[in-house]
Amino acid sequence: MDSLQSEIAATAARLVVEEGLEYGPAKKRAVKQMGLNTRTALPDNDLLEEAVREYIAVFHGDTQPRELAALRKLALTWMERLQEFRPHLGGAVWHGTATRLSDIYLQLFCDDPKSAEIALIDHEVSYTPRTVTGFTGDSVEALSLSSMSPELGEPIGVHLLVYDHDDLRGALKPDAQGRTPRGDLKAVRALVAEAGDE
Repeated sequence: MDSLQSEIAATAARLVVEEGLEYGPAKKRAVKQMGLNTRTALPDNDLLEEAVREYIAVFHGDTQPRELAALRKLALTWMERLQEFRPHLGGAVWHGTATRLSDIYLQLFCDDPKSAEIALIDHEVSYTPRTVTGFTGDSVEALSLSSMSPELGEPIGVHLLVYDHDDLRGALKPDAQGRTPRGDLKAVRALVAEAGDE
């Protein structure tokens, strides 16, 4: 393993955990902080995730499990509210590397892409529409909102990424490590129940 890539990953991991940065911006900022050329090869996301897990284990092992459980509970609340849109949880909250600074990413698989937005309007939920890069590499609509976590006592960013119902087939293919890249309502309920039993 390239030691420079490992160093960049370690620096980026600190930014992910301590500042809540997403992986892409964290890698770029790490390169800048380390005074490296902007064309320096960046570590892949698997290496960065490994560094994030190590950083959490060393510096946040006592607080992170509780924070993760609170985020998963909040994610489950939104998944239950939006269950007609086949919600799936992805990102750090699903993979177990989230802290209180992490946002929640829910992927909705809708028959009609506008139906999720209409549901938020009907329930008077305030949100900001934006366009982001989805898991297929294409642009998808995201509905971003803020939701209070009772356990953490602070608002958490919740991003609803709106996909076409047909995208669901490709969404469940295992990632490079053979893991399920996102979880449905049943899987997230199981994670929340498991945390409650500990």
